[in-house]
Amino acid sequence: MSFTIKGRTAIVTGAGNGLGLAIARHFVRAGANVVMADMDEAALDREVAELSADADRVRMFTGDLRQKLSIANLVSTTVDAFDQVDILVNAARQVMGTAPLDPDDTSVEELLQQNLTMPLRLSQAIARRFVKQGEEAGATEGAIGSIVNLSSIASRRAHPELMGFSIANAGLDQMTRSMAVALAPQRIRVNGVAVGSVLSASLMSWMRDHDKARGAIIDATPMRRIANAAEIGGTVQYLASDAAGFVTGQIVTVDGGRTLLDPAAIAAH
Repeated sequence: MSFTIKGRTAIVTGAGNGLGLAIARHFVRAGANVVMADMDEAALDREVAELSADADRVRMFTGDLRQKLSIANLVSTTVDAFDQVDILVNAARQVMGTAPLDPDDTSVEELLQQNLTMPLRLSQAIARRFVKQGEEAGATEGAIGSIVNLSSIASRRAHPELMGFSIANAGLDQMTRSMAVALAPQRIRVNGVAVGSVLSASLMSWMRDHDKARGAIIDATPMRRIANAAEIGGTVQYLASDAAGFVTGQIVTVDGGRTLLDPAAIAAH
């Protein structure tokens, strides 16, 4: 089986910055057609301009994908540009703190909407498109589409200050498994990537405000470093490619071994 995604068409959400942008760039370098979707039009303009050498394979879409009309417009934009959709990468993520005992804190609702409901609705729309394409092509073998959801190791650890983010990611992991089973008869694969600490703009900003943060993260990571955003792209490509043709419903952890350690053992040292 091949790891190639050359010539395939991928939608990558959250592509204006961070992991979404890194994955979109990786897919472009791998030869895929990429529709970069984000709410930040200025960021998309800037990043698409930097990919001018591959302009014929890159499109941008600006819209609030929490809205059904925006989802429909994204699908139409992609099909109009490249005739079909082969891959969806749900990489748009929102991170904010939660005050667990504050009844007026709305962060949990907001994070569920952004990090769970939005990828669910988009995945449903893209899955319907996959099925339609498969029927039109008369395809009877092999996967007709692949969905990859970007999750976090926060889904399996208790972080009271990030309660909403943790809950949303736990829900996303379960959505990945459930949709994988539901869509398997249609030959649509659904997988996830749970990432640990990645050197993004938001993490760098947080570490600047917390002196010991970098050291604490490195101490908790057996590989003794923080990942670069570009390192996530290869795992996503694998899951989207034919090399993972019999892989569905899996959450691949990319965290340098962090979730293998007992937090108590780390504290003891």
